[in-house]
Amino acid sequence: MLDIAEELNHWTRQGRDFAVATVVAVGGSAPRRPGAALAVDSGGTAIGSVSGGCVEGAVYELCQQALTDGETVLQRFGYSDEDAFAVGLTCGGVIDILVTPVRAGDPARPVCEAALAAAASGEAAALARVVSGPAELLGRALLVRPDAAGERAIGGFGAHPELDRTVAGEAAAFLDAGRTGTLEIGEQGSRCGAPVTVLVESSVPPPRMIVFGAIDFASALVRVGKFLGHHVTVCDARPVFATRARFPEADEIVVEWPHKYLERTRVDGRTVLCVLTHDAKFDVPLLELALRLPVAYVGAMGSRRTHLDRDRRLREIGVSEPELARLRSPIGLDLGARTPEETALSIAAEIVAARRGGSGVSLTGAHTPIHHDTAPPRQVSSTRRIGSVA
Repeated sequence: MLDIAEELNHWTRQGRDFAVATVVAVGGSAPRRPGAALAVDSGGTAIGSVSGGCVEGAVYELCQQALTDGETVLQRFGYSDEDAFAVGLTCGGVIDILVTPVRAGDPARPVCEAALAAAASGEAAALARVVSGPAELLGRALLVRPDAAGERAIGGFGAHPELDRTVAGEAAAFLDAGRTGTLEIGEQGSRCGAPVTVLVESSVPPPRMIVFGAIDFASALVRVGKFLGHHVTVCDARPVFATRARFPEADEIVVEWPHKYLERTRVDGRTVLCVLTHDAKFDVPLLELALRLPVAYVGAMGSRRTHLDRDRRLREIGVSEPELARLRSPIGLDLGARTPEETALSIAAEIVAARRGGSGVSLTGAHTPIHHDTAPPRQVSSTRRIGSVA
Protein backbone atom coordinates (compact mmCIF):
# COMPACT_ATOMS: atom_id res chain seq x y z
CA MET A 1 0.00 0.00 0.00
CA LEU A 2 2.72 2.46 0.94
CA ASP A 3 4.45 2.19 -2.44
CA ILE A 4 1.52 4.13 -3.95
CA ALA A 5 1.05 6.33 -0.88
CA GLU A 6 0.99 9.66 -2.71
CA GLU A 7 -1.99 8.71 -4.89
CA LEU A 8 -3.84 6.89 -2.09
CA ASN A 9 -3.32 9.80 0.28
CA HIS A 10 -5.02 11.99 -2.33
CA TRP A 11 -7.91 9.54 -2.43
CA THR A 12 -8.33 9.50 1.35
CA ARG A 13 -8.36 13.31 1.49
CA GLN A 14 -11.19 13.20 -1.04
CA GLY A 15 -13.05 10.67 1.11
CA ARG A 16 -12.96 7.93 -1.52
CA ASP A 17 -13.54 4.28 -0.64
CA PHE A 18 -11.09 1.89 -2.24
CA ALA A 19 -9.71 -1.62 -2.08
CA VAL A 20 -6.00 -2.28 -2.15
CA ALA A 21 -4.27 -5.46 -3.30
CA THR A 22 -0.81 -5.93 -1.80
CA VAL A 23 1.86 -8.50 -2.64
CA VAL A 24 2.47 -10.41 0.60
CA ALA A 25 4.96 -13.09 -0.49
CA VAL A 26 6.68 -14.16 -3.69
CA GLY A 27 8.49 -17.17 -5.08
CA GLY A 28 10.46 -17.82 -8.24
CA SER A 29 10.67 -15.10 -10.86
CA ALA A 30 7.75 -13.01 -9.65
CA PRO A 31 8.04 -9.53 -11.18
CA ARG A 32 7.08 -7.42 -8.12
CA ARG A 33 8.32 -7.50 -4.55
CA PRO A 34 6.33 -7.76 -1.29
CA GLY A 35 4.60 -4.44 -0.66
CA ALA A 36 3.82 -3.75 -4.33
CA ALA A 37 0.21 -2.67 -4.56
CA LEU A 38 -2.72 -2.06 -6.88
CA ALA A 39 -5.72 -0.06 -5.69
CA VAL A 40 -9.21 0.37 -7.15
CA ASP A 41 -11.67 3.01 -5.98
CA SER A 42 -15.43 2.78 -5.92
CA GLY A 43 -15.61 4.47 -9.31
CA GLY A 44 -13.40 1.83 -10.94
CA THR A 45 -10.22 3.90 -11.20
CA ALA A 46 -7.08 1.78 -10.76
CA ILE A 47 -3.54 2.76 -9.79
CA GLY A 48 -0.39 0.72 -9.14
CA SER A 49 0.58 -2.79 -10.13
CA VAL A 50 1.14 -6.15 -8.45
CA SER A 51 2.52 -8.25 -11.30
CA GLY A 52 3.65 -6.06 -14.16
CA GLY A 53 0.55 -7.08 -16.12
CA CYS A 54 0.30 -10.86 -15.65
CA VAL A 55 -2.66 -10.94 -13.27
CA GLU A 56 -3.81 -7.33 -13.08
CA GLY A 57 -7.24 -8.08 -14.56
CA ALA A 58 -8.05 -10.78 -12.03
CA VAL A 59 -6.78 -8.66 -9.13
CA TYR A 60 -8.86 -5.71 -10.35
CA GLU A 61 -11.97 -7.88 -10.12
CA LEU A 62 -11.02 -9.04 -6.62
CA CYS A 63 -10.70 -5.41 -5.54
CA GLN A 64 -14.15 -4.58 -6.91
CA GLN A 65 -15.59 -7.58 -5.08
CA ALA A 66 -13.92 -6.53 -1.82
CA LEU A 67 -15.46 -3.08 -2.13
CA THR A 68 -18.87 -4.72 -2.51
CA ASP A 69 -18.78 -7.35 0.24
CA GLY A 70 -16.23 -5.82 2.64
CA GLU A 71 -14.24 -9.03 2.89
CA THR A 72 -10.48 -9.44 2.86
CA VAL A 73 -9.20 -12.06 0.42
CA LEU A 74 -5.83 -13.79 0.32
CA GLN A 75 -5.14 -15.34 -3.09
CA ARG A 76 -2.22 -17.07 -4.72
CA PHE A 77 -1.39 -16.61 -8.39
CA GLY A 78 1.13 -18.85 -10.08
CA TYR A 79 2.29 -20.45 -13.29
CA SER A 80 -0.01 -23.12 -14.69
CA ASP A 81 1.00 -25.41 -17.54
CA GLU A 82 -2.65 -25.80 -18.51
CA ASP A 83 -3.50 -22.12 -18.38
CA ALA A 84 -0.21 -20.30 -18.66
CA PHE A 85 -1.50 -17.39 -20.68
CA ALA A 86 -4.78 -16.88 -18.86
CA VAL A 87 -4.81 -15.90 -15.19
CA GLY A 88 -1.32 -16.74 -14.04
CA LEU A 89 2.28 -15.71 -14.04
CA THR A 90 3.79 -16.82 -17.31
CA CYS A 91 7.24 -15.90 -15.99
CA GLY A 92 7.07 -18.95 -13.73
CA GLY A 93 6.74 -17.14 -10.40
CA VAL A 94 4.22 -17.36 -7.59
CA ILE A 95 2.74 -14.44 -5.66
CA ASP A 96 0.39 -14.25 -2.68
CA ILE A 97 -1.83 -11.17 -2.77
CA LEU A 98 -3.87 -9.69 0.07
CA VAL A 99 -6.93 -7.72 -1.05
CA THR A 100 -8.36 -5.42 1.61
CA PRO A 101 -11.20 -2.87 1.39
CA VAL A 102 -10.53 0.54 2.96
CA ARG A 103 -13.92 2.10 3.39
CA ALA A 104 -15.52 4.72 5.60
CA GLY A 105 -16.16 3.15 9.01
CA ASP A 106 -13.65 0.32 8.60
CA PRO A 107 -11.55 -0.10 11.79
CA ALA A 108 -8.27 0.10 9.88
CA ARG A 109 -9.09 3.21 7.87
CA PRO A 110 -7.82 5.87 10.35
CA VAL A 111 -4.55 4.00 10.76
CA CYS A 112 -4.18 3.53 7.00
CA GLU A 113 -4.89 7.22 6.46
CA ALA A 114 -2.16 8.19 8.95
CA ALA A 115 0.29 5.78 7.32
CA LEU A 116 -0.46 7.09 3.84
CA ALA A 117 -0.10 10.71 4.96
CA ALA A 118 3.26 9.98 6.57
CA ALA A 119 4.60 8.05 3.58
CA ALA A 120 3.33 10.63 1.08
CA SER A 121 5.18 13.38 2.95
CA GLY A 122 8.43 11.42 2.94
CA GLU A 123 8.36 10.47 6.62
CA ALA A 124 9.48 7.05 7.81
CA ALA A 125 6.50 4.81 8.59
CA ALA A 126 5.78 1.10 9.02
CA LEU A 127 2.24 -0.21 8.60
CA ALA A 128 1.42 -3.63 10.10
CA ARG A 129 -1.71 -5.44 8.91
CA VAL A 130 -3.02 -8.89 9.79
CA VAL A 131 -2.85 -11.27 6.83
CA SER A 132 -4.30 -14.30 8.59
CA GLY A 133 -5.31 -15.25 12.11
CA PRO A 134 -8.31 -15.09 14.45
CA ALA A 135 -11.33 -13.42 12.85
CA GLU A 136 -11.53 -10.70 15.49
CA LEU A 137 -8.07 -9.43 14.54
CA LEU A 138 -8.77 -9.08 10.84
CA GLY A 139 -9.22 -5.57 9.55
CA ARG A 140 -7.00 -4.10 12.27
CA ALA A 141 -3.79 -2.21 11.63
CA LEU A 142 -0.92 -0.67 13.55
CA LEU A 143 1.35 2.15 12.45
CA VAL A 144 4.86 2.76 13.76
CA ARG A 145 6.62 6.07 13.18
CA PRO A 146 9.86 7.27 14.77
CA ASP A 147 9.69 10.36 16.93
CA ALA A 148 12.17 12.21 19.12
CA ALA A 149 11.62 9.79 21.99
CA GLY A 150 11.89 6.60 19.98
CA GLU A 151 9.22 4.67 18.13
CA ARG A 152 5.60 5.82 18.29
CA ALA A 153 2.76 3.37 17.60
CA ILE A 154 -0.71 4.36 16.39
CA GLY A 155 -3.70 2.03 16.33
CA GLY A 156 -3.58 -1.61 17.29
CA PHE A 157 -5.17 -4.99 16.91
CA GLY A 158 -7.61 -4.82 19.83
CA ALA A 159 -6.46 -8.13 21.29
CA HIS A 160 -3.84 -8.96 23.92
CA PRO A 161 -1.79 -5.79 24.66
CA GLU A 162 1.42 -7.80 24.35
CA LEU A 163 0.56 -8.48 20.70
CA ASP A 164 0.56 -4.74 19.96
CA ARG A 165 3.85 -4.25 21.81
CA THR A 166 5.54 -7.15 20.07
CA VAL A 167 4.35 -6.20 16.59
CA ALA A 168 5.33 -2.57 17.22
CA GLY A 169 8.83 -3.68 18.17
CA GLU A 170 9.14 -5.95 15.14
CA ALA A 171 7.74 -3.24 12.85
CA ALA A 172 10.30 -0.78 14.22
CA ALA A 173 13.06 -3.23 13.30
CA PHE A 174 11.62 -3.59 9.79
CA LEU A 175 11.50 0.20 9.55
CA ASP A 176 15.13 0.58 10.62
CA ALA A 177 16.16 -1.74 7.81
CA GLY A 178 13.71 -0.31 5.28
CA ARG A 179 12.24 -3.81 4.84
CA THR A 180 8.80 -5.06 3.90
CA GLY A 181 7.75 -8.61 4.71
CA THR A 182 5.69 -10.86 6.97
CA LEU A 183 6.15 -12.11 10.51
CA GLU A 184 4.51 -14.99 12.31
CA ILE A 185 3.45 -14.51 15.93
CA GLY A 186 0.99 -15.82 18.51
CA GLU A 187 -2.13 -13.77 19.20
CA GLN A 188 -0.81 -13.06 22.72
CA GLY A 189 2.40 -11.59 21.41
CA SER A 190 4.66 -14.63 21.54
CA ARG A 191 4.30 -18.29 20.68
CA CYS A 192 1.15 -18.42 22.78
CA GLY A 193 -2.31 -18.39 21.30
CA ALA A 194 -3.54 -18.86 17.77
CA PRO A 195 -1.00 -18.06 15.04
CA VAL A 196 -1.17 -14.64 13.41
CA THR A 197 0.57 -13.58 10.20
CA VAL A 198 1.29 -9.87 9.95
CA LEU A 199 2.40 -7.97 6.85
CA VAL A 200 4.76 -5.09 7.70
CA GLU A 201 5.22 -2.47 4.98
CA SER A 202 8.01 0.05 5.44
CA SER A 203 8.20 3.43 3.77
CA VAL A 204 11.48 5.21 4.32
CA PRO A 205 13.16 8.28 2.84
CA PRO A 206 15.29 7.58 -0.25
CA PRO A 207 18.62 5.88 0.47
CA ARG A 208 21.62 8.18 0.39
CA MET A 209 24.39 8.15 -2.18
CA ILE A 210 27.38 10.29 -1.22
CA VAL A 211 29.79 10.95 -4.06
CA PHE A 212 33.20 12.19 -2.93
CA GLY A 213 35.15 13.98 -5.64
CA ALA A 214 33.62 16.61 -7.94
CA ILE A 215 35.00 15.22 -11.20
CA ASP A 216 33.37 14.56 -14.57
CA PHE A 217 32.69 10.93 -13.63
CA ALA A 218 30.83 12.19 -10.56
CA SER A 219 28.44 14.20 -12.74
CA ALA A 220 27.39 11.05 -14.61
CA LEU A 221 27.13 9.06 -11.36
CA VAL A 222 24.85 11.70 -9.87
CA ARG A 223 22.43 11.27 -12.76
CA VAL A 224 22.44 7.48 -12.45
CA GLY A 225 22.06 7.69 -8.67
CA LYS A 226 19.00 9.89 -9.04
CA PHE A 227 17.58 7.49 -11.63
CA LEU A 228 17.93 4.66 -9.08
CA GLY A 229 16.05 6.69 -6.48
CA HIS A 230 18.90 7.86 -4.25
CA HIS A 231 19.20 11.14 -2.43
CA VAL A 232 22.55 12.22 -3.88
CA THR A 233 25.16 14.38 -2.18
CA VAL A 234 28.39 15.55 -3.85
CA CYS A 235 31.25 16.41 -1.50
CA ASP A 236 34.61 17.95 -2.41
CA ALA A 237 37.03 20.19 -0.54
CA ARG A 238 37.62 22.34 -3.63
CA PRO A 239 34.97 25.06 -4.06
CA VAL A 240 35.92 25.73 -7.67
CA PHE A 241 34.75 22.22 -8.64
CA ALA A 242 31.89 21.55 -6.20
CA THR A 243 29.33 23.88 -7.78
CA ARG A 244 25.64 23.74 -8.61
CA ALA A 245 26.44 24.57 -12.23
CA ARG A 246 28.49 21.37 -12.56
CA PHE A 247 26.04 19.18 -10.62
CA PRO A 248 22.53 20.54 -11.25
CA GLU A 249 20.83 17.23 -10.45
CA ALA A 250 22.49 16.66 -7.07
CA ASP A 251 20.28 17.05 -4.00
CA GLU A 252 23.16 18.53 -2.01
CA ILE A 253 26.59 19.93 -2.76
CA VAL A 254 29.02 20.16 0.15
CA VAL A 255 32.35 21.98 0.12
CA GLU A 256 34.31 20.32 2.91
CA TRP A 257 37.09 17.84 3.46
CA PRO A 258 35.45 14.48 2.74
CA HIS A 259 36.33 12.74 6.00
CA LYS A 260 35.18 15.74 8.03
CA TYR A 261 31.82 15.71 6.28
CA LEU A 262 31.42 11.97 6.71
CA GLU A 263 32.12 12.32 10.44
CA ARG A 264 29.15 14.63 10.92
CA THR A 265 26.57 13.48 8.39
CA ARG A 266 23.87 10.84 8.83
CA VAL A 267 24.37 7.41 7.26
CA ASP A 268 22.58 4.11 7.67
CA GLY A 269 22.53 0.55 6.40
CA ARG A 270 21.25 1.65 2.97
CA THR A 271 23.82 4.40 2.34
CA VAL A 272 26.31 4.00 -0.51
CA LEU A 273 29.64 5.82 -0.50
CA CYS A 274 31.46 6.36 -3.79
CA VAL A 275 35.00 7.72 -3.49
CA LEU A 276 36.09 9.13 -6.85
CA THR A 277 38.94 11.41 -5.74
CA HIS A 278 41.74 8.78 -6.18
CA ASP A 279 44.04 11.11 -4.24
CA ALA A 280 45.67 9.67 -1.11
CA LYS A 281 45.34 12.85 0.94
CA PHE A 282 41.55 12.64 0.51
CA ASP A 283 41.04 8.90 0.16
CA VAL A 284 42.97 7.50 3.11
CA PRO A 285 41.36 9.43 5.99
CA LEU A 286 37.97 9.10 4.29
CA LEU A 287 38.18 5.34 3.76
CA GLU A 288 39.59 4.76 7.24
CA LEU A 289 36.29 6.10 8.57
CA ALA A 290 34.00 4.79 5.82
CA LEU A 291 35.09 1.16 6.18
CA ARG A 292 34.09 1.23 9.86
CA LEU A 293 30.60 2.59 9.29
CA PRO A 294 27.46 0.41 8.97
CA VAL A 295 26.78 1.38 5.35
CA ALA A 296 25.68 -0.75 2.40
CA TYR A 297 28.53 -0.06 -0.01
CA VAL A 298 31.96 1.57 -0.09
CA GLY A 299 33.66 1.88 -3.47
CA ALA A 300 36.80 3.75 -4.49
CA MET A 301 37.98 4.73 -7.96
CA GLY A 302 41.53 4.27 -9.17
CA SER A 303 43.88 2.07 -11.14
CA ARG A 304 45.05 -1.24 -9.74
CA ARG A 305 48.33 0.42 -8.83
CA THR A 306 46.44 3.15 -6.98
CA HIS A 307 44.38 0.48 -5.25
CA LEU A 308 47.47 -1.40 -4.02
CA ASP A 309 49.08 1.78 -2.75
CA ARG A 310 45.84 2.80 -1.01
CA ASP A 311 45.52 -0.62 0.62
CA ARG A 312 49.08 -0.35 1.93
CA ARG A 313 48.45 3.09 3.39
CA LEU A 314 45.22 1.94 5.03
CA ARG A 315 46.93 -1.07 6.62
CA GLU A 316 49.67 1.19 7.96
CA ILE A 317 47.14 3.29 9.87
CA GLY A 318 45.44 0.25 11.38
CA VAL A 319 42.60 -0.67 9.04
CA SER A 320 41.97 -4.38 9.54
CA GLU A 321 41.71 -7.05 6.86
CA PRO A 322 37.97 -7.60 7.44
CA GLU A 323 37.45 -3.86 7.08
CA LEU A 324 39.52 -3.75 3.88
CA ALA A 325 37.48 -6.65 2.52
CA ARG A 326 34.45 -4.34 2.46
CA LEU A 327 36.11 -2.01 -0.03
CA ARG A 328 35.03 -2.28 -3.68
CA SER A 329 38.16 -1.18 -5.51
CA PRO A 330 38.71 -0.60 -8.34
CA ILE A 331 35.11 0.56 -8.22
CA GLY A 332 32.41 -0.94 -10.47
CA LEU A 333 31.80 -4.08 -12.51
CA ASP A 334 33.91 -5.03 -15.51
CA LEU A 335 31.83 -3.65 -18.39
CA GLY A 336 34.78 -2.39 -20.38
CA ALA A 337 33.58 1.13 -19.52
CA ARG A 338 35.41 4.12 -21.00
CA THR A 339 33.22 7.22 -20.81
CA PRO A 340 31.95 8.83 -17.60
CA GLU A 341 28.44 7.57 -18.38
CA GLU A 342 29.64 4.00 -18.96
CA THR A 343 31.68 4.15 -15.77
CA ALA A 344 28.68 5.43 -13.83
CA LEU A 345 26.65 2.51 -15.19
CA SER A 346 29.41 0.13 -14.07
CA ILE A 347 29.36 1.57 -10.55
CA ALA A 348 25.58 1.53 -10.35
CA ALA A 349 25.49 -2.10 -11.52
CA GLU A 350 27.88 -3.08 -8.73
CA ILE A 351 25.77 -1.22 -6.16
CA VAL A 352 22.62 -3.04 -7.29
CA ALA A 353 24.43 -6.40 -7.33
CA ALA A 354 25.74 -5.80 -3.81
CA ARG A 355 22.28 -4.86 -2.59
CA ARG A 356 20.43 -7.73 -4.24
CA GLY A 357 23.06 -10.45 -4.03
CA GLY A 358 23.69 -10.66 -7.76
CA SER A 359 26.80 -12.22 -9.27
CA GLY A 360 27.40 -9.56 -11.90
CA VAL A 361 27.75 -12.16 -14.65
CA SER A 362 25.62 -12.30 -17.80
CA LEU A 363 22.26 -14.01 -17.33
CA THR A 364 22.63 -15.62 -20.76
CA GLY A 365 23.73 -19.18 -20.17
CA ALA A 366 23.88 -18.73 -16.41
CA HIS A 367 22.14 -21.09 -14.01
CA THR A 368 21.55 -18.53 -11.28
CA PRO A 369 18.23 -17.02 -10.16
CA ILE A 370 17.16 -13.81 -11.87
CA HIS A 371 15.89 -12.44 -8.55
CA HIS A 372 18.30 -13.24 -5.72
CA ASP A 373 16.43 -11.92 -2.70
CA THR A 374 13.25 -13.94 -3.09
CA ALA A 375 11.96 -16.40 -0.53
CA PRO A 376 9.35 -19.13 -0.99
CA PRO A 377 5.85 -17.83 -0.27
CA ARG A 378 3.95 -19.05 2.72
CA GLN A 379 1.79 -22.07 2.05
CA VAL A 380 -1.74 -20.82 1.54
CA SER A 381 -4.67 -22.08 -0.40
CA SER A 382 -5.26 -20.73 -3.87
CA THR A 383 -8.12 -18.54 -2.66
CA ARG A 384 -8.88 -18.04 0.99
CA ARG A 385 -11.42 -15.71 2.54
CA ILE A 386 -10.03 -14.72 5.91
CA GLY A 387 -12.76 -12.56 7.31
CA SER A 388 -14.66 -9.32 7.05
CA VAL A 389 -13.45 -5.84 7.82
CA ALA A 390 -16.89 -4.29 7.61
